Order: sequence, then C-alpha cells, then structure tokens
Amino acid sequence: MAKIEITPTSLVVHIEGFDRFLALISGLSGGVKARLEVPLEHVAGVDASVPEAHQIWKGWTVAALSLPHSVTVGRLIHVFGDRRGEWTFWDVTDPDKAIAIHLHDEHYARLVIGVDDPAGVAAEIARAVSAAGRRDL
Repeated sequence: MAKIEITPTSLVVHIEGFDRFLALISGLSGGVKARLEVPLEHVAGVDASVPEAHQIWKGWTVAALSLPHSVTVGRLIHVFGDRRGEWTFWDVTDPDKAIAIHLHDEHYARLVIGVDDPAGVAAEIARAVSAAGRRDL
C-alpha cells in the first residue's frame, strides 16, 4: 500500500513496503518511483472506489507488474476506449481499497492507489484541493 501525504501545496504518494519490493523484483526499479508529488492545483478530482481495479485488463503495462485480482504496481498506458493515450500510475494490492486521483497538466492522467481507508482518504484529498483553491482566490 501507499502512504498519501498532503502538504499545503502538494499531494505526495509514497510507495512503501511490499509494493517497493514488488517493483524491485519485477525489474521495474528504473520505472517506478518511490515518491510521486503533484501540486494540489493539478488534482481534478478523486474517486473513493475504482471498479476498474477488479478487472483483469487495466491497460498495456509499461514498467509495471500486474497480476489479475491481486496486485498492480507501476505505469500503464491505455490504448483502447475512453482513456486511450492516457497514462495511469497504479499501486494497488487490494482492489477494494483503491482510490483514483484524477490529474490535469501532469504526465499521469490518474493515480490509482491502494489505501487503508478509501472514503476517508478521498474526502481528505477533496478537502485539501478545495482549501488550496480558496487560497488562490
């Protein structure tokens, strides 16, 4: 699982523990960062559940490890459907605990991250994005 940190200006995803190990053993260490940081102003929204996390096919893996119904860690690009051409970063070991963070003006269109409390983390991100927007007014 990942740890999500929210600073006054950024959302930081820390890839930790077993997920970092999975990236290392799958030869992805060059493709998977231990930390992703995006400005709060680039967060377009957050979903507290990700039905797609339960699907076997998530997209073409590029520097990713994807085992159906168990783990997806790394970068994927969508080549079909509504998300064609979009990059998504995944760090999910339990599909029921995945959230999707939608981004704009970033390399990744989405971050799909496994967290302990999907509803609580999604609400915290939404509050931080809202508060960051009010500071800019």
